[in-house]
Amino acid sequence: MAINKNHEFDELNGKKCAIVEKNVSEERGDFLKKLLEFNGFEVQLVPTPASKAQNTENETADGQTNPTYTIGVTHVGFNAINAVFGRLLKREDGQIVTLAYWQQKNVNTDESIPYYQKN
Repeated sequence: MAINKNHEFDELNGKKCAIVEKNVSEERGDFLKKLLEFNGFEVQLVPTPASKAQNTENETADGQTNPTYTIGVTHVGFNAINAVFGRLLKREDGQIVTLAYWQQKNVNTDESIPYYQKN
């Protein structure tokens, strides 16, 4: 049972997992899986059951929905918010994972410039 909404657990592929994100696209799932595995976590990426998938943004033009996925790590103490803001994750190029990188908004973030000096 989760303490709060930001630290959920579920059983994925028969293993107890801390949920990283739910209802993600296949591309997002692959991105997070690669990043988390690089940081030494055992990752479980499973299709979200149709009854739990409430994301209607993934509908195609013909009315069908693209499959969504749930991604979790077997380290039940993992919390994505703490990992990103605590600067605990690294990218393959050695840089720290920033919020923009995690959200895939800007993959070329430069940590040498403080956030308050960026435009």
